[in-house]
Amino acid sequence: MSTLKFHWFLPTNGGDGRHVIGGGHGVSALASGRPATVPYLGQIARSAEQLGFEAALTPTGAWCEDAWVTTAMLSSLSERLKFLVAFRPDSVSPYLAAQMAGTFQNLSGQRLLLNVVTGGEDHEQRMYGDFLSKDERYERCGEFLHIVRRLWAGETVTFSGKHLSVENARLEQRPTPVPDVYFGGSSPAALDVAAEHADVYLTWGEPPAAVAEKIAKVQKLAADRGRELRFGIRLHSIARDTSAAAWAEADRLLENISDADIERVQAGLSRSVSEGQQRMLELNQGSRDGLEVHPNLWAGIGLVRGGAGTALVGSYTEIADLIEDYHSVGISEFVLSGYPHLEESYWFGEGVLPELARRGLWSHPAPVAGRGAAVPFGAAAQ
Repeated sequence: MSTLKFHWFLPTNGGDGRHVIGGGHGVSALASGRPATVPYLGQIARSAEQLGFEAALTPTGAWCEDAWVTTAMLSSLSERLKFLVAFRPDSVSPYLAAQMAGTFQNLSGQRLLLNVVTGGEDHEQRMYGDFLSKDERYERCGEFLHIVRRLWAGETVTFSGKHLSVENARLEQRPTPVPDVYFGGSSPAALDVAAEHADVYLTWGEPPAAVAEKIAKVQKLAADRGRELRFGIRLHSIARDTSAAAWAEADRLLENISDADIERVQAGLSRSVSEGQQRMLELNQGSRDGLEVHPNLWAGIGLVRGGAGTALVGSYTEIADLIEDYHSVGISEFVLSGYPHLEESYWFGEGVLPELARRGLWSHPAPVAGRGAAVPFGAAAQ
């Protein structure tokens, strides 16, 4: 049985706190109690590294700090943790992006992963000077990744496409190794780009049956191109010693979300052109009721947060069971987060990860000599 990989999240999107920090997809972030400072984000990064997470995703967009600058500042505060840097192809030329990736990879000690985000909402893209339609953005993204991958391969590239062109481009400092490309999106155009260029296809946290359908589509598209992809999922986490304690925390988070904020954010998200965002809205229906959309999968986060809107909720055993369900349909990587991100990393890292290790599904990427057998947090050693 293959070993799963787990990644955490750096809350540069408005900061962190003991309540859901909403926003994203063109919606302004809700206020937080912990600003996204380098010392605090460094705490999260070091904790994630210690607990056994492989990497930390850093978001992109008008609602958060710049991911390249943030992760470059944080890389010296950790030793092993990789950075899954989200960026948009509209904001930087293919040659410069390939060069930046090479610099980051080589100077950080091979700790770069790339999350290519084709674009946000139309009105947000226009803030960046990008006036292409959604389908045109995917066309450009395909051209962008075609150029970048050829540069990383050491080719001298002359390319003239519908949206992008380069002439006699050659990268002097190539990344070693080439960083994996993570890519998400639910529209047909997105699936085509993923099948052609991605190493890991990412989906937001829908129930396992819906995830299986999406994976099957991407697998076929990739196979038609002679390629194989890995698959990952983006979720939040509320893990506790008991199921009752976990659901009590979910209830607390929900109680601290006002009806006014739900109404405002839902109104904004309903105008989203993202098919994935619309699928998240279908899960929560803008209502406080019926939010457990699959056993131990809760859609309450998506009431006020754009993008990933579902959470694993339950005891360590229950969450490990649901992770196994996702693994059985093809998911091998999990990108997780929680509120607050520092504390929730420990609930998951000291509770769920040891349970998965016991099942032979996970092992610490940097085991320490002499480390005792992993024991779930709160459990007595035998």
